[in-house]
Amino acid sequence: MKNNTILLAPEDFFIDAVSDAIKQRRLPSPPLAREYLVKLLTHYILADNLFDETLENGKKTRSTLAEIYLKAMNSEPSVRIDLLKKLGDTSLYITGFFGESLNRKIIDISYYVNMGESAFSSLAQEVDEEVYSSLYSDFSKQFIKYMEVLNYISKQTDLQKDSNLLKLYENYQKTGSDLMRDTLIDSGFVDFEINKKSKAQ
Repeated sequence: MKNNTILLAPEDFFIDAVSDAIKQRRLPSPPLAREYLVKLLTHYILADNLFDETLENGKKTRSTLAEIYLKAMNSEPSVRIDLLKKLGDTSLYITGFFGESLNRKIIDISYYVNMGESAFSSLAQEVDEEVYSSLYSDFSKQFIKYMEVLNYISKQTDLQKDSNLLKLYENYQKTGSDLMRDTLIDSGFVDFEINKKSKAQ
């Protein structure tokens, strides 16, 4: 997959990457969910899309997740849907690609997971089309699984290089992520609880 990166347009590359990641993580998912992930990854390939505005001093800023949620809850339906989608997408992308470094922040990965799950759950209730309601409900219920898909893509494409096993273990304890557990075991990280859960499955 790495050798093909420069030969493919971003969307074509992510179609292959998402398909491979979902297969590797054995995640049952509808075609619409795969399309959604491809669009999300294509959108955020431009880092500027993570930010809301650029200040006069050139510094880029973005609203906090709590600010986006509060604004969404106080907006009319059409605006609320857009803001909830932004909240869900941002939470999913950041946990998927930068989850292992979130514990360096004041707000850790569990906060992003909770906000993402809540955003997609609210979206499922807001939209009229049944197909999208079902899609957002799936993202809410399986948020960590989809996070693992993005994390797998990140690792395979060398888009994040944080290999600190302690941070990974801390995030595993908070999320119970199967991918994080597998990575820890493959790396030789021995822990009773990890191996007990692995044998139980």
